[in-house]
Amino acid sequence: MNKRTILYILGWVLFVEGLAMQTAAFVGVWYREDNFRYFLYTGLAMIAVGLVIIIKKPKKFFMQRRDGFAATALAWIVLSFGGALPLWLSGSIPSFTDALFESISGFTTTGATILNDIEALDNCMLFWRALSHFLGGMGVIVFLLALIPKLGGNAGINLMKAESTGPDVDKSIPKLRSYAMLLYGIYIGLTVIETVLLMFGGMYFFDAVTTAFSTAGTGGFACYNASMAYFNSYYLQGVVSVFMLLFGVNFYVYILILTRKIKQILKLEELWIYLGIIAFSTLTITINIVNMCSSTFDAFHRSFFYVNSIMSSTGFAIEDTNVWPSYSKALIVLLTCIGACAGSTGGGFKVSRVLILLKEARKEFRIIVHPHTVQYVKVSGKKLTHEVTRNVSVYLIIYIVFVFVSTILISLNGFDFTTNLTSVLATLNNTGPGFAIVGSAGNYSGFNIFSKIVFCFNMIAGRLELYPLLLIFMPSAWRKY
Repeated sequence: MNKRTILYILGWVLFVEGLAMQTAAFVGVWYREDNFRYFLYTGLAMIAVGLVIIIKKPKKFFMQRRDGFAATALAWIVLSFGGALPLWLSGSIPSFTDALFESISGFTTTGATILNDIEALDNCMLFWRALSHFLGGMGVIVFLLALIPKLGGNAGINLMKAESTGPDVDKSIPKLRSYAMLLYGIYIGLTVIETVLLMFGGMYFFDAVTTAFSTAGTGGFACYNASMAYFNSYYLQGVVSVFMLLFGVNFYVYILILTRKIKQILKLEELWIYLGIIAFSTLTITINIVNMCSSTFDAFHRSFFYVNSIMSSTGFAIEDTNVWPSYSKALIVLLTCIGACAGSTGGGFKVSRVLILLKEARKEFRIIVHPHTVQYVKVSGKKLTHEVTRNVSVYLIIYIVFVFVSTILISLNGFDFTTNLTSVLATLNNTGPGFAIVGSAGNYSGFNIFSKIVFCFNMIAGRLELYPLLLIFMPSAWRKY
């Protein structure tokens, strides 16, 4: 394990997070809030510690895959603990466990909260919650790859593989730093466009920025107790719906659009399945809830909003879905598990993995019928290697084990089965709301400390797609090579 390089990366994480805290401090100063000083002082301390670490650069930046996984997992843990300090020290969230839960939920873009009165927070605290979504959405490691010139080549690929979502990352990505900068450019560009459109609809600048940050990171932290229902506007909720859909798309699609390779987009099976699931779910839920709404358009609007909110793992709410019919709730749970596209800011199992598993199952049936023929799995016209298909199968097994074990542990809290299962699925898939106590009108404040720690573990594991976080608990991974 290349511990010196890992420490160097953690130093950069502290430095960048410290700088980010200064923006929250500025917001506090702007609104004349005393709590700005907790961001100012904590941020300066993190900048100082980070500078001490990064001032001496490692002689070699070579990293094996396990190094990249360990560095990424530790980076997210350090990021989350640092982000919790202002919330806790200011007394905005008196319990450190609760502050850590809120911070992890923010950076992993889960959007689950323990707050019963969000509107009681200062603006600087609300801004920090939204900013944590924005920083965590594209990924702190991707940001560092764009920032640090030396983190390219082998080291950069292994870091990118550890943080990127989906079954595989192309090892042949040229000029990794330029690629990371392009991703962040698209990310920021879409966020700015959404902010402008929200302001055009009458939303105040602060609300527009924080809403856009939460949408971009597909997180769902809102500045109001009623979430997006506070803005009783088809236009504003519609804008957010569309951008939740857009941020759930693989960002490679936007790169193809910018490079005018439209024909390649037509070959992307995952994109069309993602859009097809959204269309089917929106249509059927609209039919299912139409009798509960004021009009067919209202039913469509609510359905389209929630399907995109859950499918993208954003978790914004406009009503209490606990009162929806059984079919709609069952479909929402399924969408929670499926999640967004690989290479997006969304969470979940990912559409690409579902597609690969279905094609792998079809291949096995064909082998049974035609045992002497050579069968293989192709996605978007490309033949998948055995390593990729095996990885997806193993990931499914680990995913199921996580859900099963976590649900058993959470059940010790004494809540009903629906609450236990959907809270686990919502945190592991980085969605936020589940059903029953953790529904769109509820929160996670009623759980005990042990359950909240389980949720924290699940949120980080889900954001990093299980492997990196599990790796740091393996003693063999820390042995020298």
